[in-house]
Amino acid sequence: MKRSTKIILAVIVLLIVARLLLPYFVLRYVNKLMADMGSYTGHVEDVDIALIRGAYQIKDLRIRKINGKIKEPFLYIPKTDLSVEWRSLFKGALVGEVECYQPELNFAFSNNEQASQTGKELDWTKLVKDLLPIQINRFAAYNGKIDLVNVFEATSTDFSLEKFTAEILNIRNVEEKQTRLPSPVTATGDVPGWGGTMKFAAGMYLLKPLPDFNYNLSFSDLQLVKLNDLARRYGNVDFERGTVSVVSEMAMYDGRLVGYFKPLTKDMKIFKLKEPGENRSVGRFFTELLAQGGTEILKNHKKDQVATRIPLRGTVEDTKTEIWPIIIGVLRNAYVEAFTKEFDNTVTFKDAVLNLKEDYKEKREEKKAERKERRKERKAERKQKREQRKEARKKEKDS
Repeated sequence: MKRSTKIILAVIVLLIVARLLLPYFVLRYVNKLMADMGSYTGHVEDVDIALIRGAYQIKDLRIRKINGKIKEPFLYIPKTDLSVEWRSLFKGALVGEVECYQPELNFAFSNNEQASQTGKELDWTKLVKDLLPIQINRFAAYNGKIDLVNVFEATSTDFSLEKFTAEILNIRNVEEKQTRLPSPVTATGDVPGWGGTMKFAAGMYLLKPLPDFNYNLSFSDLQLVKLNDLARRYGNVDFERGTVSVVSEMAMYDGRLVGYFKPLTKDMKIFKLKEPGENRSVGRFFTELLAQGGTEILKNHKKDQVATRIPLRGTVEDTKTEIWPIIIGVLRNAYVEAFTKEFDNTVTFKDAVLNLKEDYKEKREEKKAERKERRKERKAERKQKREQRKEARKKEKDS
């Protein structure tokens, strides 16, 4: 046998051995990486290597909270595919893509730390970078499920999304689009039990601690009876039937946001003369009666809906709205023109930029007023001191 043939066979054997052993070493690396993540820990059952594609698959990934009371893991992904994005490689960019199949996210909200599970303590960006040590340019999730337990404070209201699909493109700006929001984001999902659907579309700039964005979000035909825990607690009423749809546009730049929510109720009924069990109080009986009367007055009878538009402006920590635009919106829907489930297309990213500039302008004016007030105070202090010195000299002269 020729020496060159022996070398070729040896290389082939080495590649086969490396291919057989590589998944073992990668599995150990991944599990060691995920074993200690602060208050969370993770584990992977198996890893499969695809050398030709430049990819590997993680199977049965679980991340759970240590010493938590939640039975379900915070994150479970039966299959995750991490690979090189060949399309971008041909453009001279070495970036990767992540695809998750049937992922499950289980959030729980509670003042009790052990009963809370939100994942906010984890640096998810670092975890993904460690799992795939090249820049991520595309992320996708298919047929996922998201559960939010006790999503509204002080009530037992839960919220879930199923058949959740999402895709984020051009995260690393490989396409070099001449825009401030180069990354398109889309997501859809069903809302089981509530009878509705969710749609989300946005342009985003993700390479910031607090991303810039301009989004359109809609929830369609959610059942009002699912909000009865909230309605009883905060309004002393409950719903007998009806649906609510919510349409929202929002833009944010450097933490300053501007936008609106537009809730539209359909076929809403609050008051019923006799309820099953008849366990409501006298106060709630008359509150529901008055609420139903108000609904009839403020309802657009042609569309059988009560709706308004809630403008929002401010920051992530401090978002403000005014009551009069909301009241005017209710009256407009009832007596002028009914709102629709369509987006108004009145919010742009430029509005968020202008909002930030207006905020800076307001702060400059405030600082200017503060400086003027301080100068006025110092002037008054100097005048007072002159008067005191003058009075002292006069007393000294008289003595």
